Amino acid sequence: MKKYFMMAGLLVVSAIAFSQSKEIKKADRALSKGDLIEAMDYIKQAEPLISASDKDEKANFYLTKGKIYLADAGKDFGKMKTAAESLLKAKELGVSGKMEEDFNNAKQNLRVALVNSAIEDQNANNYAIAADKLYLSYSVNKKDTSDLYYAAGNAVNAKNFDKALEYYKTLMNIGYTGIKKEFVATNLETGEVEPFYDEAERNNALMTGSYTKPEERMSESVQGDILQKITLIYISQGKTEEAKELMDKARAANPDDVSLMRADADLAYKVGDMARYDKLMNEIVKTDPNNPELYYNLGVGAAKLGENEKAINYYNKALELKPDYGYAHINIAAIMLQEEGKIVEEMNSLGNSAADNRKYDELKEKRKKLYQDVVPHLETAVKQYDTNVELVRTLMNIYSQLGEDAKFKEMKAKLETLEGK
Repeated sequence: MKKYFMMAGLLVVSAIAFSQSKEIKKADRALSKGDLIEAMDYIKQAEPLISASDKDEKANFYLTKGKIYLADAGKDFGKMKTAAESLLKAKELGVSGKMEEDFNNAKQNLRVALVNSAIEDQNANNYAIAADKLYLSYSVNKKDTSDLYYAAGNAVNAKNFDKALEYYKTLMNIGYTGIKKEFVATNLETGEVEPFYDEAERNNALMTGSYTKPEERMSESVQGDILQKITLIYISQGKTEEAKELMDKARAANPDDVSLMRADADLAYKVGDMARYDKLMNEIVKTDPNNPELYYNLGVGAAKLGENEKAINYYNKALELKPDYGYAHINIAAIMLQEEGKIVEEMNSLGNSAADNRKYDELKEKRKKLYQDVVPHLETAVKQYDTNVELVRTLMNIYSQLGEDAKFKEMKAKLETLEGK
C-alpha cells in the first residue's frame, strides 16, 4: 500500500505541474495576442501551483508574470514593481536559452517604462516617485548605474536626504564617474556644440542641414558633483567634519581631478573658509583661464573676505571674457555703492562753516560721480534681469539723484508694473 500511495502522490504532483505548465503557456500565448485580461487570468490560475514546480518552470512562471504585469502597467507604478519583483525572482532562479533572451528583452522594456515614467514625474516636480522608479530600474539591472545617479538627484530634490546619501555613497563605492561617449555636432544657427542621444539621432540632425562638424567626445566626470552633493547633505545634517574627511580622502586619491577641486572649493565656501576657497579657485582658474564663471566666483570669494578692490578686478576679468555677464555688473555696482554710505555719513557730519560748505560740495560731486560710474553696470544688468524689482528700484533712485528725469520716469513706470500698482 505504501508504494501505491507514493506513486499516486507522484502522479498528483506531475499532474499539477503539467497543469501549471499549460496555464503558463496559455498566459504567454494570450500576451502574444495582446489579450492582457486573458493572460492575467491564466497567470493567476498558475500562481497557487507554483510551489510544486521545478526550478526551470518557476523561472518561466515569474518571467511570464513579469512580462504580463509590465504590459498591463501603463503608468501604474504598483504593477511596474510587481513586474520588477517577478523578473528579479526569475533571474534568481536562473534563466537560460530562449528564456534568457526573453528575460533580457523584458528587463530592457521595464527599464524604458520606468525611466520614461520617471522623466514625466520629474518634469511634474514629483521627485520622490521619480527617485523610486529610477532606483527600481537600477535594482533590476545593476549595470545601469546612471539610473542610480539620477535617482539620487531626484531624492535630493524631494528633500529625502537620507535616501540620497545612501545612493550617492553607493555610487562613490562602485567608482561611478558617469563618463560616456557623446555624439555631438555644431548648431549652425547658434554656433553651439550640442550632444545627441546617440549616433543615429546625431546623423539625422546632420541631414536636416542645421548642424555640421560631427564629432565624438567623452563626457565629463560627475564624481565632483556626487562628492559635492554628499558634503552638502552632511553640512545640512550638521556633520561638517564628516564632509571634510570625505573630501580629503577623495582629493588625496585624485589630487588633479578638477571636478573634485571644484567640489572642495564649494565645501570651503559653504563652511565659510574663504581663504581656502580663494586658494582653490585660483588653482581651478589655471586649468581653465578663459572661463568667466571662475573669475566671477573668485570675485565673490574676495568680496566675502572684504577685499573689494581684488573682487572688482576679478569681476572685470570676467567681463573681459563675457561683457554681458549681468551678475558681475550687479556685484561691481554693489561694491561701488558701499562707498555711498561713507560719503553720506561724512556729509551729514559737517557743520555750516564756509570750509564745511566747500567740503560738502566736494562730497556731493564725489557722490554724483560715483552714481555716474555705477549707472552703466546697472543699465546692462537691467537689460538682462528686467523683472528684478530691487535692481529696477536702485537704478530708478540713482536716476532721480542725477536729475535724469526721463529715465527716472521710465524706471518708475517699470517698477510700478512689476509691483502691480
